[in-house]
Amino acid sequence: MQMERALLMLQHLPNTTTNTYWQLLKAFPSLESALEANPEKLHKLLSAAAIAELLEHRRNPQGSALTDKVNKAFDWCQHEQVQLISINHDLYPAVLREIPKAPALLYLKGRPQALSLPQLAMVGSRSPSPSGMNIARDFARHLAAGGLAITSGLALGIDQAAHEGALAAEGVTLAVMATGIDQIYPRRNQGLAERIVAAGGALITEFPLGTAPQAAFFPQRNRIISGLSAGVLVVEAAVKSGSLITARYALQHNREVFAIPGSIHNPLSRGCHALIKEGAVLTESADDILAHLEGYLSMKWQELGLPRRLSQAAPSGLSLMERGELIDNPLETVVLEQLDFNPATLDELGERTGLPIGDLLTSLLTLELKGLASSFNGGYTRMAPTSLRPPLLI
Repeated sequence: MQMERALLMLQHLPNTTTNTYWQLLKAFPSLESALEANPEKLHKLLSAAAIAELLEHRRNPQGSALTDKVNKAFDWCQHEQVQLISINHDLYPAVLREIPKAPALLYLKGRPQALSLPQLAMVGSRSPSPSGMNIARDFARHLAAGGLAITSGLALGIDQAAHEGALAAEGVTLAVMATGIDQIYPRRNQGLAERIVAAGGALITEFPLGTAPQAAFFPQRNRIISGLSAGVLVVEAAVKSGSLITARYALQHNREVFAIPGSIHNPLSRGCHALIKEGAVLTESADDILAHLEGYLSMKWQELGLPRRLSQAAPSGLSLMERGELIDNPLETVVLEQLDFNPATLDELGERTGLPIGDLLTSLLTLELKGLASSFNGGYTRMAPTSLRPPLLI
């Protein structure tokens, strides 16, 4: 029995999970022998419904409901160019195989070779600050240009920014999903998922076709994000969040954990600060990570027999301010001097600057258009201008 077909059969039995696979392997020499075993030997490992469906399949292998489900899954994957990669397959990444209870079967859409690239996971809040989004994009852009594939979870917020940053550098990015490969979640990231595949990256999941998002599946997905990567970078995260679950998995998997510090007044900085207290690498620039992983990166690219992937993308185009398309407003300097990286309300800025509300709003608007300020949670914060951000490593 083909390994991928055996795994599909197991997945389509009622009440089975990846854990079921590993439990069966403890009791039997192989999955194939488990699926052909005496029912009495299976009753502690499979549900009564699963055993009944398996027995029905044995009586009528070609016409059983189980065969029909497996065939439909195979046909759909072939039609949609989705590859099934079992844990024993040559394309299955060795680093992922090493983690406890690794996924037995991966569904992959895109370029399978992307799995073998040196990867860094980037995770963080689904509702980050504008500064957090910019930091995530910039870091991903620099890291992808420096030879790392960027791995994240296709969620809104930091995940989305990480994927977009890698794409902006013409680098490779991988999205690990907590749903079936046919269920892009959230739906608004459908276009992003298509761009990831078109750029030579991949969408990956261990969940069967048709699996809808459930809360319990996201932590399970996070162990794959960590398992594929040399390290995990946390950009913004609350103390209790899925991002910290990913970081904990990274520690269990002997991966590096990097965390970007932030304002003590920002609740989304507390998760990163907690990780730093626990020994995560305090990270202020993409160079910190590239220097930390330089030996690993050189080794991986040498193993692949390829020159180290460097982005051919140029830095992003000039801003409106740099092109001279916005008229200078002398009051902007007054407002900018009173902005910092903690949100300030209009009332607070009015008190600090002494400006009429109309002049204040006009100045804030042009500062936002120039990329020097951002509105967030009812307040305004300072942003680092694009021209002052470190250049791409190209």
